[in-house]
Amino acid sequence: MGTEDKNIKIKSLIITAIVVLLLLAGAFVYYIYYQEQRVADMEEVFALEKESLTDEYEELSLQYEGYKFSVGNDSLVALLTTEQMRVQRLMEELRTVKSTNARRINELKKELESLRKIMRGYVAQIDSLNTENEKLKTENRQVTQKYRQATTTAAQLTKEKEKLTERVNLASRLDATAIQVSPLTSKGKSAKKINNIAQLMLQFSIAKNITAPIGEKALYVRLMKPDDDILRKANSGVFAFENKEIAWSMMKTIEYDGEEVQVVMYWDVEEYLSPGTYRADIFADGNLIGRKSFTLEK
Repeated sequence: MGTEDKNIKIKSLIITAIVVLLLLAGAFVYYIYYQEQRVADMEEVFALEKESLTDEYEELSLQYEGYKFSVGNDSLVALLTTEQMRVQRLMEELRTVKSTNARRINELKKELESLRKIMRGYVAQIDSLNTENEKLKTENRQVTQKYRQATTTAAQLTKEKEKLTERVNLASRLDATAIQVSPLTSKGKSAKKINNIAQLMLQFSIAKNITAPIGEKALYVRLMKPDDDILRKANSGVFAFENKEIAWSMMKTIEYDGEEVQVVMYWDVEEYLSPGTYRADIFADGNLIGRKSFTLEK
């Protein structure tokens, strides 16, 4: 083999070596690029997963907040608050952890599943409490309704009793009938002129009433002047009427046995009488039982 052939052979080997080196260099560059692209893709995936995981933590925190307002049990609210704070701490950690920290992201993902299981346990308790509360509310409504019905019935019975008592009181009340007022002279004759009146004679009947209590009855008469002032003597007293004490002009005690009683009472005129319309009001047992107006003329 000549020198020229050797040179050609050496050149061929060098070229081949260069080509191989170029191919190796190209493969290495491609490998480096592929690895960098793979890392970039993985970082993007982890970033998306981190963002999604953060959203899930926020949703879980909001669920705890919502359940806190729907529960009336203080102990359960305290537990929910504690778990919500734990969720918020892990969520803050998740926001600060790097997207490349796949191990910690996976750990936080497992923590989320654990928190969800705890949440499901609380939801079961809440549902149980709500069911029990609804049962208690139903029972309370039933008890309230029965109480209202009983109260209404009692009120109706009270009203009926009051009406019955009122009817009995009205039925047992005395009644003064055939009331007459006659002005008399000093000789006991009818007085025509007001200046000749020496006495006023009041006559009336206490009507028969078998429902009225029998026994002594105090009858009070108020003689009212035209100006609604009362005629009364120095020794006149008072009697009870409509929760107050009022003065009487004349008083007489009778024995009442349920049968009709005739009553006559006299008023001695010792004061000046002005012309006009007078009135005689008759009372017994705290009730106004009769009234008669009469006119005295000059």
